[in-house]
Amino acid sequence: MTAALPDRQPTTSAPTTPSPARRRVSALRAPAWLGAPVRRLVSAVAVLWAAATTAYAALQLAPGDTVDILLGDGADTPEIRAQIVAEWGLERPGAVRYLSYLGRLLHGDLGRSYQLQRDVGEVLAGQVGPTVRLTLAAAAVGVVLALVLAVATAGRSVWPRRIVSAAELVAVSVPQFVIGIVLLFVFSFSLGWFPVSGAADPQALVLPALALGLPVAGVLGQVLREGLERALEQPFAVTARSRGLSERAVVARHALRHALLPAVTLTGWFTGVLLGGAVITEALFGRPGLGRVTMQAVGAKDMPVVMAVVILSAAVYVTISALLDLAYRLIDPRLRSA
Repeated sequence: MTAALPDRQPTTSAPTTPSPARRRVSALRAPAWLGAPVRRLVSAVAVLWAAATTAYAALQLAPGDTVDILLGDGADTPEIRAQIVAEWGLERPGAVRYLSYLGRLLHGDLGRSYQLQRDVGEVLAGQVGPTVRLTLAAAAVGVVLALVLAVATAGRSVWPRRIVSAAELVAVSVPQFVIGIVLLFVFSFSLGWFPVSGAADPQALVLPALALGLPVAGVLGQVLREGLERALEQPFAVTARSRGLSERAVVARHALRHALLPAVTLTGWFTGVLLGGAVITEALFGRPGLGRVTMQAVGAKDMPVVMAVVILSAAVYVTISALLDLAYRLIDPRLRSA
């Protein structure tokens, strides 16, 4: 007889504990949620550096003497020339001048306008308020008109959609200064409802905001309407209707959020349209602002002001880009875990 073999107990592997070195590496590793903000910050710094470097390179590569370029059409005296040489370090090597220029920007020093004999930051600070009010009012006009027209015509009969589409095409195709001239002729010269120029009266903001916001409304309206019509054909919209929701509730609660994402993508585009159009609009309606200062600086060859406007525009684009990234994550929950 063979002896009975002893029963074998099932062996279980003991859980492996990470080594102290691995624990230290894991502790030093940055959290996953920091990845996107860090990438956004690095991208913003790179854009601002590129804008500042481009402005500096334009100054250095422009034909003629750097002192003459910075003077522009202003007064030319030995004292002012000596001031320019000292402030810009023109007697030092090029690399040192460039690093000094970047260092001044990091400290908020945008230079000095030798024509106006004022700091550029002071010149721009006095004009930011009117431009911000104009661009915000124009953006509100464009977004509200686009939302109203898109919701009112999406999925409706053919003729209302055709009429609204034709109006949007006209608003997009006609230059902003032509829209402004027509608005001035009808509502200021003929009817006398609004002032012709100025910025003291709140009514003076109505016509410039319309002239600047109508092209934005034309493009956003088309994008929103197409997005709404696609969303209303999706299965979630059919399910919402089967639960007894009205068509208006389906649009407001479900379809509009899906249609907003392509429209939000255009925010960067119409920010550029608003900033670029503000230059012409402020000149046409006689309003103060950054656009008017930019035109005067370009005409008078005031290079420090022009360089500061370039850097300020880049900073605005960086800010809008960061806000857009946040808006994407709020609108589409799928992006929050990305």
